Amino acid sequence: MVVISLGVSLIVVDATIVGVLTPRIVADLGLTTTDAEWVTSVYALVFAALLIPFGRAGDLFGRRRMFVLGVAVFAAASVAAALAGSGAALIAARAGQGVGGAMIMPATLSTLNAVFTGRDRAVAFGIWGSMISGMAALGPLAGGALATGGGWRWAFGVNLPLGALLVAGALRFMPETRRARAGGSARHEIDWPGGALSALGLGALVAGIIEGQTYGWWAATRPFSIAGFDWPASGLSPVPVVLALGAVLLAALVVVERSRAAAGRPVMLDLDLWRVPNFRRGNLASALISVGELGLLFVLPLFLLGVHGTNPLQISLAILPLALGSFLSGGYAGRLANRRGPHRVVRIGMALEVAAVAGLAATVSASTGGLGLAPWMLLYGLGLGLTSAQLTNVSLADVPAERAGQAAGTQSTARQVGAALGIAAVGTVFATSLGHAMADRLSGSALPPERRAAVAHELRESAGTYGRELHATPALAAEASAADASLAAATRNAALTTAAILALGLAMSLRLRPSGDRHPEESKG
Repeated sequence: MVVISLGVSLIVVDATIVGVLTPRIVADLGLTTTDAEWVTSVYALVFAALLIPFGRAGDLFGRRRMFVLGVAVFAAASVAAALAGSGAALIAARAGQGVGGAMIMPATLSTLNAVFTGRDRAVAFGIWGSMISGMAALGPLAGGALATGGGWRWAFGVNLPLGALLVAGALRFMPETRRARAGGSARHEIDWPGGALSALGLGALVAGIIEGQTYGWWAATRPFSIAGFDWPASGLSPVPVVLALGAVLLAALVVVERSRAAAGRPVMLDLDLWRVPNFRRGNLASALISVGELGLLFVLPLFLLGVHGTNPLQISLAILPLALGSFLSGGYAGRLANRRGPHRVVRIGMALEVAAVAGLAATVSASTGGLGLAPWMLLYGLGLGLTSAQLTNVSLADVPAERAGQAAGTQSTARQVGAALGIAAVGTVFATSLGHAMADRLSGSALPPERRAAVAHELRESAGTYGRELHATPALAAEASAADASLAAATRNAALTTAAILALGLAMSLRLRPSGDRHPEESKG
């Protein structure tokens, strides 16, 4: 359990740490805006695209083996990132980290599902869930500390000794599990078409969601180039094309997998899993939770920076109560689940999350700082720890253990798609509200119409950071005050949107039922 928890922590922290480090990386390597965006997004893109194939590979060839290989790949890519001398090298290294992370995550989850049963199961998933949500919040904290000290390369370099410890610990303590072998031998036919369609389809879907706000959801808002090909700066954006491609590839995946299953051949994605009610409902609820968590973590630092000029470390400290709440409740969730049932713990956690975000929306103002956010973030963290800890437990409890890798990869993919959607949806609400609120507040000022429009546009395009430039000029005090109020209004709208999405997750959790906790015998050794 310790090894699994540390492995999860490693990949979750590296998913969230880079956002705070980006300004230092840009200055050190001279990155373009496009380079900086890819440094942040390529990890999530590759990670989400490969979760299902690597989950299936763990079922076939051994989950501990996949975990060890993933840690080795992740550590090697981290060293490459620490030594990167250019944007291209850093982007390639981050993609390598995504490959390693996609090997690690489903291996940890499917091992828990296969090994832990009875009362131990709820506790094990409680630890796993609290590590997921807590470390997601601690990533910006670690990034803030490193950004303040100027040592961004250590964020990657430290993964080498940690990776070595994890490999040694896995070989010593983790049992090897894989799918059951029929007649003494495993049939290791690989579903290459399914793997390719899964990776390409999910990759295109996540890429479109991540880049929609950058390049335009329909009309192109800026030039796009890849591999020497230049997308025209005017006309249709590449984003709807990529999203449509992803939809076509995923539809083709369903057709191919149904055909292979009908012929009795192994499949990359077992569509029968979706007939398990708790698995189906749990995946949707997981996506909705990730929409809320990542959307909120995206918006709040922008609000604090724009209004208060808070440095990266202080921004991270403002989010620390979320991590503390998650760790506290995640540890308790297992015992509560054994008494009340995991499905009821999920509902309690979701209710706390909705209450926390709604409370934040009702109280946030231009004068709110990190201390004012702390109580709501603590309450949100308590709910998140309960929910994340037991939702995965409920979702996988009725899944046959020999298909745990596929199910774990699908569950993790739902989280990643939800995270990308959260940043896109909540970020869009924040940016749009920011521009409209600023334009409304300047409408009665003495500024010329062209100047009012320019200020509102600049505030929106900078995601609120232009407010600090206004504060730096005494003659623009009125505009700076309007920017602060606009940031508070935009944050309020983003929080209300988040609360509505989480309320949908709460409604979905009401349909979860007690699980059978059945685990067919499978091959171990």
